[in-house]
Amino acid sequence: MSGPALFTKFFETPLKGIFNNVATCHKGFSNRLFAKNSIGQFKKFNTMLSNHNAMVPAGPKPPFLEFVIEGQTFQSFQQYMTGKELKQQAGIPLDTDLYLSIVHPWTDELIENSTKVDLARPGLEYFYVKKKLPFTINGAPFIWYKQYISEPEIKALGKIDEDDEVYLKIKPPFEDELIAKGANVDLARPGKEAFISKQPSVYSLVINAQLKSWKQPTISFEQVIILAFGSYSDDVNRAYTVTFTNGPKQKPKGVMVKGDSVHVKNEMKFDATPTDKS
Repeated sequence: MSGPALFTKFFETPLKGIFNNVATCHKGFSNRLFAKNSIGQFKKFNTMLSNHNAMVPAGPKPPFLEFVIEGQTFQSFQQYMTGKELKQQAGIPLDTDLYLSIVHPWTDELIENSTKVDLARPGLEYFYVKKKLPFTINGAPFIWYKQYISEPEIKALGKIDEDDEVYLKIKPPFEDELIAKGANVDLARPGKEAFISKQPSVYSLVINAQLKSWKQPTISFEQVIILAFGSYSDDVNRAYTVTFTNGPKQKPKGVMVKGDSVHVKNEMKFDATPTDKS
């Protein structure tokens, strides 16, 4: 039986009864009789509607499609995905070359970011990247998909403080190699690179517009005065004011008084001024 005919068979009669009750009410029947009959007809209609829904088979659920990226299985209800979407699914940088594995003797296919891949083709699609370069930062393992990594990228991945220095570990008896600010490191060299972070061994401070070297992670009010004027006096008639800028992110600027100490960073600036009270 067709859809319209089935609807007519099951629902035409109860619907007519409801409408007839409405017309009867307008002709003068009591509201109580109308309400009673209408409620009964609505209940009957809802029962028939439920029975009808049970008789109609549910539509088929869309099948999901499985594919593999770098050994990890993913699922999608989309038949087509672009290279960009596949990389984003697996957390692969967009500037990394992604390949679709093809049965020998044919060559594996390079999937560009804009390339659409049909995931519904026979067989399981396997995607991979050719360059996977492992390294560590302070003992934690990382994977990089490009030949070079920069000093800022190492700090960002390892959550290293911007003022700390990054070193490439070298086997003893040789010294660890300092990675200069903004420099690139070739991860494709033999072996597995291990990076470590250290606080600077020497800080460059700017005190009263003059460059001063400092070897400690903190500096006191009195030490700033000594660097600025060569000595510090406890004379009650002599006072000093000290301000600083370009400090660590925890406290980039402020004022120091006697007894204070602050953490330092490279190129932190101090202005010290003596005051004679006499």
